Amino acid sequence: MKIVVAGGTGFIGAALIRNLQSRGHAVVLLTRASAKALDRSETVVWQPDAEPRPRPALVAAVNGADAVVNLAGEPIAGKRWTRAQKARLRSSRIDTTRTVVQAIADAQQKPRLLLNASAVGYYGPRGDEEISEAEPPGMDFLSRLCREWEAEALRAEAHGVAVVRLRTGIVLGKGGGALAKMIPPFKLFIGGPLGSGRQWMPWIHLEDEVGLIEHLLAPGAGGAVNATAPEPVRMKEFCAALGKALGRPSWAPVPAFVLRLAFGEMADVLLTGQRAVPSEAERRGYRFRYPTLPEALRDIVS
Repeated sequence: MKIVVAGGTGFIGAALIRNLQSRGHAVVLLTRASAKALDRSETVVWQPDAEPRPRPALVAAVNGADAVVNLAGEPIAGKRWTRAQKARLRSSRIDTTRTVVQAIADAQQKPRLLLNASAVGYYGPRGDEEISEAEPPGMDFLSRLCREWEAEALRAEAHGVAVVRLRTGIVLGKGGGALAKMIPPFKLFIGGPLGSGRQWMPWIHLEDEVGLIEHLLAPGAGGAVNATAPEPVRMKEFCAALGKALGRPSWAPVPAFVLRLAFGEMADVLLTGQRAVPSEAERRGYRFRYPTLPEALRDIVS
């Protein structure tokens, strides 16, 4: 297949491109001219937040593709949510997705599928409620952002393109993602849960994130899909399992007020969670390589 990937230099995108190429797929990477991306695959340089219309090269890249995978977006938990940072979070998702969909609209031979990133933050804080893809969105900033993001992607349906909205949880893998920030304190014997530790953590191994994306590229219907492992855990359980995998204790919790002082509103992402389950992924026949947290962490930290 010919697959166009936006956001292919990030933690998930880079792993996805490696897997797709190893399976013989032709990959076109949409990039902002990152030097590390240029030797990886065919590339198209774009500036989606600065161009009112897609460049001809972008339309040509999308034309005749089997699928477009849009993973682009500023990291949600990368910085404090100032007004400027919230604007960057929106622009990096809404403007980018709008540009992708416009390129699809302009293409003569349109792709069969748009797989567009989203997040389990779509559902908002839900306590202990088990959340499948059928649940409605929340009302906080991240929920509204995800809802707008998905709405932009769904515009592709008007052009005969199926749209998968991939609502991803916390992605765990070697060399990046959430664990890159969590492991160092544990190695220094100061690791522990954030806040009460009772919040749910909808996690997924990087290999399963990539595997699920590849699974969903096969011909089939669109819709929302939770990219989370079958067994979500609470923060306290997660930290205990991580400490055990590293041979370190999990004894130094970070109080909620400290996180709120440091991160402001963004701390809510760390202090609340979603007990999201992958109902659609399992219904569509995806078999998880790492369904439980201990085996996922053993693979990653070994």
